[in-house]
Amino acid sequence: MPLKPIGVLALQGDFELHRKSLEDLGRPVIEIRAPGQLSQVRGLIIPGGESTTVGKLLLSSGLAQAIRERNAAGRLSLFGTCMGVILLARNIQNRHKGQFSLDLLDITVSRNAYGRQVDSFEVDIPVHGVTSNCDLFHAVFIRAPKIVETGPDIEILAEFDNSPALVRQGNIMGATFHPEITKDTSIHKMFCNMADA
Repeated sequence: MPLKPIGVLALQGDFELHRKSLEDLGRPVIEIRAPGQLSQVRGLIIPGGESTTVGKLLLSSGLAQAIRERNAAGRLSLFGTCMGVILLARNIQNRHKGQFSLDLLDITVSRNAYGRQVDSFEVDIPVHGVTSNCDLFHAVFIRAPKIVETGPDIEILAEFDNSPALVRQGNIMGATFHPEITKDTSIHKMFCNMADA
């Protein structure tokens, strides 16, 4: 039986690199720009980008409501990276007027907590669940948010600087870094396995 495609939200941001990571795994991919496309995919990646802009586009397109409904029905797994984890978060510190959230992941995030673009950095961090052991993943942090609080149902899969960097709650994952920038597709594979379960 052929694998059901994974969607990548393609309203703005670095969705093309996520598409390449999934294709490197042999996974069919659909770039998602309209609510009707969600029925074609089992999972959706919300990539890095500009959270205010993408939030407005999610609302105006009807995608926000469709994502919430399909996720609540168990028909759509979600993975937010960098901006994507902000859009999934239940609480956003230093939230500015017009800042939208899907309110699905029980975490509190602080936007741009590691500084501006010039403060971007790379670091190897241990990730639980990539294999049966704890393997190092080369994580790239670009204008990254920080997860400052987690709810009781949040599973912490990776940490950096004593803060969660990769988390999971049910069929939702969130990363404060950009796994699509490296050639290591292990985190994308983890999401695909979760979406297929």
